[in-house]
Amino acid sequence: MKRAASHLKKKRVFLLFFFAFLIRLIAVDQSLWLDEATTAMAVKTYSFAQIMIQFSPFDFHPPLYYLLMKLWTIIFGYSEIALRMPSILFSLGAGWMIYKIGGFGLFRKSGSKNGAGFWATAFFLFNPLIIYYSQEARMYSMVTFTVSASFYFLVQVLKADRLNRDFLLMNLFLILSFYTFYASIFYIAAVCLFLVIKKWYKIFFLTFAIWVLIFIIIYPLLYQQILNSRETLTLIPNWSSVLGNVSLKNLLLIPLKFTSGRISFGPKMLYYLLAGVWMIVLGSLGVLGRVRGVWDFRVVKMLIFFFCVPIILGIIFSFVSPLLQYFRFQYLIVFLSLLLSYSVNSLPFFYTSSPRGARVRQLADQNKVASLKLIHQLAPLVFIGFLSWSLFYLLNPQFHREDWKNLAQILKNGKAPIYMILSSSDPLKYYAPELEVRDLRRLGSLGGLGREIIIIPYTTDIHGVNYTDIVSNLYRQKKVSSVRQLTYETWSKE
Repeated sequence: MKRAASHLKKKRVFLLFFFAFLIRLIAVDQSLWLDEATTAMAVKTYSFAQIMIQFSPFDFHPPLYYLLMKLWTIIFGYSEIALRMPSILFSLGAGWMIYKIGGFGLFRKSGSKNGAGFWATAFFLFNPLIIYYSQEARMYSMVTFTVSASFYFLVQVLKADRLNRDFLLMNLFLILSFYTFYASIFYIAAVCLFLVIKKWYKIFFLTFAIWVLIFIIIYPLLYQQILNSRETLTLIPNWSSVLGNVSLKNLLLIPLKFTSGRISFGPKMLYYLLAGVWMIVLGSLGVLGRVRGVWDFRVVKMLIFFFCVPIILGIIFSFVSPLLQYFRFQYLIVFLSLLLSYSVNSLPFFYTSSPRGARVRQLADQNKVASLKLIHQLAPLVFIGFLSWSLFYLLNPQFHREDWKNLAQILKNGKAPIYMILSSSDPLKYYAPELEVRDLRRLGSLGGLGREIIIIPYTTDIHGVNYTDIVSNLYRQKKVSSVRQLTYETWSKE
């Protein structure tokens, strides 16, 4: 029995990643939504050079992810699974970097057990928000991987206390982070600030010099994107709200979604109650771990620093240019997972053989810790909580993405002209390229409309298009139909 338990313990890391991969395959072939379809159409339509010259200037992201996806799709094709597989692999790669940070880097230096690294990895891999975006054909999982890798090599540099190969690798992954997702600049700024606070000026100045060069290289593209984004903010009335203004709601959504994932359900009060309680429970574990003489504050302060500083910088930046949406900061779940695991593993039960063991046992004997048995189960209970939220999303289709796949099939069976905002029509182009989609904003100026038309009002509220005033002068609404998270309207002259 003991031999079997020992064998299972040795295999638990493999099993953790194996089941993390399997759970990501649940509903991985669900319909692409708008942004994913934009990824698909960009890499399908443009060459490598055209992605840089024609597509990227009008996008709001760096080109590295699209270039990688272009290469990937040439080999593996454009199916939903093929498009999402890189994100799955990047999320697993980020989990591996967290395991290395926890088991062989940061925690080992602090004297904590390797179990902290295992549970940090488990919390990350089964975090519901991480699972959601690991199934999305966008750059968020890729940047989470590059951030986790850069942090691992930063830890290695700190342990060596000198310039070495790890310094170069740290900066390489910082560069890849920025060229993947601009919002990673807040983490990069946090790294530079951390080096200054620690008075590692030589490492800081070398890192800063590298970043001046990297910024010069991408500046022409970035400048054009900034000009186009300002024009978009002017032309699309509610675009700033989509990007994420500074508001109490957007601030509260960061910890809420980091712990319970992308889903939401009604009644809203029930959702906020369940998600809020879960968020508070996880936050309270940090307080429980604050037993005098147990926490290593060098580790704790470092993790809190890298979790909080990028958010603070993002808030400040959002007063100038809005981007305060929780999903743009999901790479910080790397530090949240490490911090949560370290807090749980810093509770007295886990220190029975440490130099502080006698002190901890004394605290336990004095009943300052309610139940050693409960503490022993804390890490698995936290894991089960994350797993439950993840399965709640995966096993309930109503929480899945917009069902453009079925909508396209329905529309292909009809003959009425289709009208919608053309800039939001990439999902239909992906699933039904043979369909002709017309510009909803030009509906009133077009002739020969036919006796019946189909209107898809998707994103009309964002673009400020009041199409009903126009169409009601020509047609009467015959029917409103819906598929998951989408509606389409049939208007007729009869």
